[in-house]
Amino acid sequence: QVQLVESGGGAVQAGGSLRLSCTVSQTILSFEAMGWYRQAPGKQRELVAQITDGETIYADSVKGRFTISRDNSKNTVYLQMNSLKPEDTAIYYCKATELVWRKIYWGQGTQVTVSS
Repeated sequence: QVQLVESGGGAVQAGGSLRLSCTVSQTILSFEAMGWYRQAPGKQRELVAQITDGETIYADSVKGRFTISRDNSKNTVYLQMNSLKPEDTAIYYCKATELVWRKIYWGQGTQVTVSS
């Protein structure tokens, strides 16, 4: 069973930075895409950033502030979050989509809280 474990969440003041990590229990080369999503209270889960073999995409709300990256040797995907705003407060989830069968896996989530 594939497991995704997120870490790095916490509480920061506006303008601060955090780096989230998502470590997968198997090689991330077996996944077509790795992504970070977030869900704020009372809102739907939304895409924050996604990385595939050839490209990265970002939600408009985080462009220029967040950077997604991957370290294949560590089976880990990162989300560097800079210039954090209170509206970035949410639970952040890591998502992996299998290359062959397109099965989707989710992590348990990590809380990010940004105070003004």
